[in-house]
This record gives sequence, C-alpha cells and structure tokens, in this order.
Amino acid sequence: MTDPIPFTPLQPAQTPFTMLRCPNMYAIASGKGGVGKTWFSITLCHTLAKAGKRVLLFDGDLGLANVDIQLGLTPERDIAHVTEGQISLAEAVTRYEEGNFDILAGRSGSGNLATLPQQKLTDLRSALIELAKNYDYVFVDLGAGIDRAVRQMAGPAAATYVVLTDEPTSLTDAYAYIKLSRAANPSATLRVVVNMASTALEGEKTFATINKASEIFLQYQPELAGIVRRDTKVRDAIRAQTPLLVRSPLCEAASDVEIIAKKLLTST
Repeated sequence: MTDPIPFTPLQPAQTPFTMLRCPNMYAIASGKGGVGKTWFSITLCHTLAKAGKRVLLFDGDLGLANVDIQLGLTPERDIAHVTEGQISLAEAVTRYEEGNFDILAGRSGSGNLATLPQQKLTDLRSALIELAKNYDYVFVDLGAGIDRAVRQMAGPAAATYVVLTDEPTSLTDAYAYIKLSRAANPSATLRVVVNMASTALEGEKTFATINKASEIFLQYQPELAGIVRRDTKVRDAIRAQTPLLVRSPLCEAASDVEIIAKKLLTST
C-alpha cells in the first residue's frame, strides 16, 4: 500500500499558517465540490444560532460564492467590495434574519482566493480575525480544493471540518487536504464530517477508511465530528432556497447536524 498523494513536505520557513490563531474561528473544507459543504456550513451556523449563539458565516469561495444563493439572498455588499477597497469587512456583513446569524457573502465570477495578491489575502484574514471578536463562532466556508490560498485562509482556525462522502474521489481529495494541511501546520486540528451517508454504520465505515489512510501514511488520526445521513429533505430545502431547519426541522439530516453542533458547544 503506497501513499496516493506523494509530495515534498514544506519546510518551516515556508509555513505561514501558525502566525495567527483565532480560538472561535472554524473552517469548513472539502477536497472536491459536490459533497454538501456549503449546505453543511449554513445548517451548522443556523443550529448554533438557534442555541442563542452569535454566529458569522464567511463565504470564502469568492469566485463561486453560493451561500447567498442557497438562502435566496441578494446582498448589497459582499467580500468583493472589501477586496476592491470600497468598504471594510465589518461593513460587508449582511444579517440573515430568518436564521438569526450574519453572513459575509462572496460574489460569483469575482475571482477566487488564489487570484488575490498575497497582501490582500493577509489583510482579509487579519480583518476577519478582528471581526471575530464580536461573535461566539465564526465559520469560513472555504472553496473546494487544496490550493495554498484555501489552506492559508483556514490557517487561523481553531479546527477545520473536512466534509466528505463515500465516493472514491471525495475520499482521495479529502485525504490530500488533510495531508497538506498537516504538512503546513502540524498542530492543525482536523475534524471529519461524513455527509450523505446511507446509514450511520456506512458513515462510520467511510470514516474508518480516511482514518486508516491518515494513520498509516501521516501518523495522524483526524477526529470524527459526525455523520450526516442522506436525506431527500436536504435537496428539497436547497431547491426552495430555504434553510433545512426552517423547512424540515425534524428530519434526519437536521438531527445529525444538531448532534455535531452540540459536540462543538460542549467542547468550547
């Protein structure tokens, strides 16, 4: 058995991820698209807001932003206005009244994190850390992929939730994200969310696969944040551009995310 993602480890001098830490910031990542990362981000934020917490969701996928689309919003201000120097990050915050949490929306077609000059990316990250002081929890919904800019934006996070499914490409890409994140920052805390599992048992098997690969090749075992079962109510809510906890609050997927949220609440 060989490591499916060979690469040359980064040297300490190349590692910019450990300089800034934000204890109430959490990143949500995936190696590939189509695994339900943004839906999970929205639902987790909504669950914590329902628990009375002050929550901010940052749409870090600047070029393919879809938090606002899933919620049926048309924000007047977004992160692109910030990176263009028109407004401050705090001025870009949009209140999502139905979910009782705040959003920093991206803008589709505006480019992505990878195209931002390094100084702008650093300034954006620093501004987000400062803004996080006003909240109990801040979540960064990262763009899919494993490029350096995506991982750098996740650098200050107390932990990163890696969302995956049982598809081989999802597992391979999630492993790549874990590997590169650990190489860049050996102290990174990574938590796996198995989404769209046919059953809880199948979800545990999927986690066991990624966990075994990480243990063998990286000498690291990510945490299991939770398993979200496949639920037709999720697609129904996304199509209706309505939060799952509003449209189908008692469905299986909603209950599964609530379990993940409770685990976070008890650990912080």
